[in-house]
Amino acid sequence: MRHHRSIFTSLFVGFALCFSVVFSATGYAQDGKAIFQQKCAACHAINKNLTGPALAGVEDRWPAKADLYSWIRNSAALIKAGHPRAVAVYNEYNKIQMPAFPELKDADIDAILTYINTPVPGKTEGSSAPVAGAKETAGDDNSLIFGILTLILAVIALILLQVNSNLKRLSDDREGQAGEEAVPFYKNKAYIALLAIVLFLVGGYYTFQGASGLGRSKNYQPEQPIYYSHTVHAGINQISCLYCHNGAMQGKHANIPSVNVCMNCHMGINEYAKGPKLYREDGTEVDGTAEIQKLYDYAGWDPAKKVYTGNGKPIEWIRIHNLPDHVYFNHAQHVTVGKQNCQTCHGEIQKMGEVYQFSDLSMGWCINCHRESKVQFTDNKFYSIYEKFHEDLKNKKIDSVTVEKIGGTECMKCHY
Repeated sequence: MRHHRSIFTSLFVGFALCFSVVFSATGYAQDGKAIFQQKCAACHAINKNLTGPALAGVEDRWPAKADLYSWIRNSAALIKAGHPRAVAVYNEYNKIQMPAFPELKDADIDAILTYINTPVPGKTEGSSAPVAGAKETAGDDNSLIFGILTLILAVIALILLQVNSNLKRLSDDREGQAGEEAVPFYKNKAYIALLAIVLFLVGGYYTFQGASGLGRSKNYQPEQPIYYSHTVHAGINQISCLYCHNGAMQGKHANIPSVNVCMNCHMGINEYAKGPKLYREDGTEVDGTAEIQKLYDYAGWDPAKKVYTGNGKPIEWIRIHNLPDHVYFNHAQHVTVGKQNCQTCHGEIQKMGEVYQFSDLSMGWCINCHRESKVQFTDNKFYSIYEKFHEDLKNKKIDSVTVEKIGGTECMKCHY
C-alpha cells in the first residue's frame, strides 16, 4: 500500500509540475498579447510606426529598463523631468503624450515585451509589417509546442516511474524481501485516478476557453457583394469615416451607407486606374473597375447615358460587428461625447482591404477600456453636471477622470 501511495505521489507531483510550467508559460505569452491589444494596439504596431513608434526593439532604444517602465506608467513625469529619450520621442511624434498606465506591474510590461519580441511564424527576418488586412491565425501562439512538450515530459515521467518500480523489485529480490506483485498499468488505480484528474483539468480548461468565446467573432471577415477597400477610400483618399457612417455622430448605430452615398462620388469615378493593386485574402487580384460596375448594377445606373434605369436593388452587405441583444452600445456617446476614434474599436480600418472584426468586443474588453480611457472634460458640455470633478481638476486634486469614475462600469449602463 505504501508503495502505491509513493507512486501516486510521484506521479501527481510530476504531472502537476509539467502542467504548471506549460500552462503558466502559455498564459504568460497570451497575457502579453492580450495586454498589448488592450492597451497598446490603438497607437502602436510591432513593426511599423503609427500614432506612436514601432515597438520592435523598444528595449534597445532606452538606456535602462527601469526608465522604460517609468515611461509606460507615466510618460508625462519623464518628459517634465527632461529625460532625453522621453523628450525625443515626445517631440518626434508631434508632441502627442502617451496615456499613463500606472496599473501595469513589471510582470505585465515584461509580458508585453515578451510578446513583442516573439517572432511571428511565417515572417522573415527582414520583412516589414504584415500585409494590410492580414489577420492573426490560431497558430500564431506556441500552444501546440507546449502541448507536445507536455506530452513528451509525461511519457518520460511514466518511463522513469516504471524504471524505478523495476529497480525496487530487483533490489527487494536481491535482499530476499517479499516484494509486491507489479500491477499492470491499465489496472493500477493510482494511474487511472491520475489520468482521470488530468483529463478533467485539461478538458475543463479547453471547455472554459471555448465557452468564453461563444458568440464572439474576432477576425470574422466575410466576402462582401462588392469588394470595398477601406485602404483606398479611408486610407489613400482620406475620406472621413463619418461621411459614409454618419449615424455614428448622431445615434446608436453607425449605419451602413446607402447606394446613393456611394454614387455621390462614383457618378464621376467609373474606373479604378491609378490606385495600388487590390488583392483578396486568398491572394487573387481584384479588378477595381469591375467592382465599380457592380455598384452601378445595384444602383441601376447607366454610366454611358448617365441616367438611372430604375432597375436598382439594395446591396446585401454582410454584417460584421454584432453585439448581443442585451447589450446597449451607443456610437454617438462614444464618438461625439467621448471623442473616441473609430480605430479604438475597429483597429486600423484605413489599412484594411475587406474589413474584418479587429476586437473581440467582449465585456472584459469594454470594461478595461472604460477603466483606462480618460474623459475629455474641457469644453464638453455633456460633462458639465459633474461639478465635483471639475473642482478637483481645477484644484489639481486629480489630473484626469476616467470613464469608470462617472459610472462607466455600472451594469445598468450597458445592460437592460
